[in-house]
Amino acid sequence: MTALALSPTARPRRAVLRLHRPALTVWGAFLLLAVGALLWVHLFRAPAERHPVDQYFVLTDVNNVMNFLGEMLSYTSIAVAAWAGAALVGRELENGTARLAWTQSVTPARWLTAKLTAAALPLVAGTTLLGLLFAWVWTGDQDVLVTNWSWDRVLVPAGPLSVALVLFALAVGTLAGVALGRALPALAVAAAVTYAARYFFGRKWDNIWPDRHFWPVQLTATALLLALTALALVAAFALLGRRTNTTGAAV
Repeated sequence: MTALALSPTARPRRAVLRLHRPALTVWGAFLLLAVGALLWVHLFRAPAERHPVDQYFVLTDVNNVMNFLGEMLSYTSIAVAAWAGAALVGRELENGTARLAWTQSVTPARWLTAKLTAAALPLVAGTTLLGLLFAWVWTGDQDVLVTNWSWDRVLVPAGPLSVALVLFALAVGTLAGVALGRALPALAVAAAVTYAARYFFGRKWDNIWPDRHFWPVQLTATALLLALTALALVAAFALLGRRTNTTGAAV
């Protein structure tokens, strides 16, 4: 009775959450570890650097830890792109799971919308949390950090650019999955395109600005990435609609 009472939109969204529960579990564990590491840096490692009482240990030096966390957080988008291209879309088109869903009163557009919504909400929420926390720790511990905001391992995770990159990765992965219809090729293409975007906006974008300040660089890069994200999503829905209409798969 509960399943019958669900709306047509809620049914595919619930199915997506059930299907990708392992990915959500991994994402949740990653968030907990990253949050714990950032809090450890701010509450324990940074104060220890200010008042050293023991020998220097390279693995616990505050700069090494923050550099590692910054690199890891700035490359999260590539993992998202690979997952979106392979598991979220490509694999289901390849093994016919998507077509089975389309025969059960779920249109291809609604199927894709449910997938994107179910994936985007936890990704945006988690990335926003990590960005705010990273910026707070980096700003609060500047007296013991040697990094500059223009370094990619700070620029990317410390502002809205990180959220825009994750959304871009999700859109590119979706487009690659729809266009290629196979998991592994979609994974490779989506990861490569997202890596190129991360490299450009992380390392090159601030160099083209004559007046280099954190927020102009962040906001312009974010706006451009969001525009590219919208274009990728429009292309994905248009391509999916054309292919399903051509093959008569749409319900």
